[in-house]
Amino acid sequence: MKINWFPGHMKKALREIEGQLKNVDVILYVLDSRAPLSSINPSLNKLTKDKAILYIFNKYDLSDKERVSRLAKDFKTQNSDYVFMNSTSSGASKVIKSKILSLSKEKLDKAKAKGVRAIIRAIVIGVPNSGKSTLVNNLCGKAKAVVGNRPGVTKTTKWLSIGDNIEVCDTPGTLYPNLENQDTAKKLYFIGSIKDEIISDVTLLAQDFIDMTKEKYYKNLVSRYGEDLTIETIAKKRGYLLSKDEYDLERASSAVLDDFRKGRLGGITLD
Repeated sequence: MKINWFPGHMKKALREIEGQLKNVDVILYVLDSRAPLSSINPSLNKLTKDKAILYIFNKYDLSDKERVSRLAKDFKTQNSDYVFMNSTSSGASKVIKSKILSLSKEKLDKAKAKGVRAIIRAIVIGVPNSGKSTLVNNLCGKAKAVVGNRPGVTKTTKWLSIGDNIEVCDTPGTLYPNLENQDTAKKLYFIGSIKDEIISDVTLLAQDFIDMTKEKYYKNLVSRYGEDLTIETIAKKRGYLLSKDEYDLERASSAVLDDFRKGRLGGITLD
């Protein structure tokens, strides 16, 4: 089973993002801390070079914080910085605005020297369901972007004011036309960046999730499911029955993935 999801609105969104990037000062690149490396979209890499980038390791509260902290160090350069956060937290906006202004210092200083007021324009990009629109609403101080705990909610770009001299553009979550690396594709599915509806065998993937994580997070899994880490055993223990002699493996599989996505397995980072 090959995982691939690139609906028409994503192709359109990539074109819109490319057009908007010409006019922005800072890119707010939202990464899911549970799979931050897999959250990087290769289709955006060449479009974002030579721009100031703030990498936002979102959903940090659900991740393996020690591992994410190590990975994040490679994201800081002369022209980029990073922050850890949960975009729903109340202090998120102050941190982000401060970082935006810091990355825009050269433009602000030039404007100040000329006695004019500079407008800093930032664009929010990332894979689906990474928390972009929730972050935008936090920055705005009110709900201006449509949000939902599923991929594909935001369909078009939208500019919003988040302060006296900062404007931000919310964009749809985007993947890329061909998910050739299926390990990456699986991780994107596990974190909820790929629609559940397109998956033909959730049981196979739920078992893959367990097998992928049990080496590093064996204790997390055992404390939730016991030592026999098979979907069939989990279904039996939870009493998920289709009939007297048949267990509901699909229900058990969905429960395992839901446990991960909602943090019931503790902090896990797949990359």
